[in-house]
Amino acid sequence: MTTLLTLSRWLARYTSPFIILIAIIAFFVPDAFGWVQQGQRASIILGLIMLTMGCTLSMEDFRILLARPVDILIGAVAQYTIMPLVAWTLANFFHLNSFMTAGIILVGCCPGGVSSNIMSFLCKGDVAYSVGMTTVSTCLSPFVTPLLVLWLAGAEIDVDAWGMFQNILLVTLLPVTLGVAFNYFLGKRDDFKMIQGIMPGLSVLCLACIVGGVIFTVHPQLEANGLNLILLTLAVVTLHNGTGYLLGYLVGKAFGFNTAKRRTLSIEVGMQNAGMATVLSRNFFASPAMIAMNPMAALAVIPCAISCAYHSISGTLLAGFFTWQDERKVKSEK
Repeated sequence: MTTLLTLSRWLARYTSPFIILIAIIAFFVPDAFGWVQQGQRASIILGLIMLTMGCTLSMEDFRILLARPVDILIGAVAQYTIMPLVAWTLANFFHLNSFMTAGIILVGCCPGGVSSNIMSFLCKGDVAYSVGMTTVSTCLSPFVTPLLVLWLAGAEIDVDAWGMFQNILLVTLLPVTLGVAFNYFLGKRDDFKMIQGIMPGLSVLCLACIVGGVIFTVHPQLEANGLNLILLTLAVVTLHNGTGYLLGYLVGKAFGFNTAKRRTLSIEVGMQNAGMATVLSRNFFASPAMIAMNPMAALAVIPCAISCAYHSISGTLLAGFFTWQDERKVKSEK
């Protein structure tokens, strides 16, 4: 167990380079991750990620939500307006095809990423606020995400909003609820606390599997379109993510939030649950049946897959920038 705890801490610390390494391996050896895309395995893996999130939530976290309703409301509205609208704007600006448009819009319409809580901690943000925002946006996602995707991408591609609602319930809200129940009934047991210690690493491994499975799916398109496709997608993802960080911070400033809360809001808005977007895009826009009918359908998952890795990298860099600002301020005051 000590070895597992050490490995878990290492994976949590080096999430970004580890995900990038897996993506590179998957590109050159795609068949190694073909198993992820068989049946509903990707959905099960995502459900496991959400279960680990639920197991970290306590009743105290929910009491914090009740004590700060206005802050949470501001965060949730910012989350579900800024990122979807920026995604739609970028898709039109870059004249993306309908499948890539659906992919980046789906990223924008998903809730905040679990790793945003870690980033808020690293940059001395408001961690309780971060956990609260992630929890609320995740709980709202079964209802809000399908409707936003239908509204923003429905003219470009068929959107099964009802099916998406059911899928999100099964792979997000249900596992999170189970995790909260486990923590409530078992949270004081030493063996459960040890299991909680390995959950960050397990979550990273699951995310790596999802990314590897996506690379397997889009490998033919990446080979056919080469560097141009990767650079175009990376440009869109970078602008989407960076604009979310900037506007999230400005919203916090507009509402008079202190520095810690502004940083948290910036990270929460900019960092999306791209793993969830990846699974949803595969299930509803780029399933094997859809790709068989139109190979271009595989393009829907590319913005989601690149966002998986990029958001972790940019979030780490932004947290580092905020920390550097603090250190520079301390030095200037001496």
